[in-house]
Amino acid sequence: MKRLHVSVAVSNLDASMRFYSILFGVEPTVLKSDYAKWMLEDPRVNFSISSRDRQKGIDHLGIQVDNDAELATLAERLARAGQAVYEQKATTCCYAKSNKAWVHDPEGIAWETFHTLGESAVYSKDGPDDAAGRGKPSTCCTPTASGRSA
Repeated sequence: MKRLHVSVAVSNLDASMRFYSILFGVEPTVLKSDYAKWMLEDPRVNFSISSRDRQKGIDHLGIQVDNDAELATLAERLARAGQAVYEQKATTCCYAKSNKAWVHDPEGIAWETFHTLGESAVYSKDGPDDAAGRGKPSTCCTPTASGRSA
């Protein structure tokens, strides 16, 4: 079963966490000093916020799948849609270990398709991971249209 993923970059994690916890009626399932995630069933969405050094607002959208076969099917669809697909295998990003395939839609919005393999104690192993999570962009999330991470 698939789950929609929405990632929002925020300037004040505490204020945003309070807002979204009230909106969703539940506390986050993952809470770190720079990141919070809700795994909601109604609507079925993986909603995350992060205060890492990014432009604030919608960071990327995605579809979370249950296995690598579903991920391969989605990556194939993305390629058929005429978009360059950037694949990441066994990556550590957003406090999770995952296999991923990324594209940008015709308007430049980043779409992530991913299969989560497990949790991680660190935000990223693919790039700088300072304790505050600020000032050092990670290479794990949101590749640019050229395939390099933002």
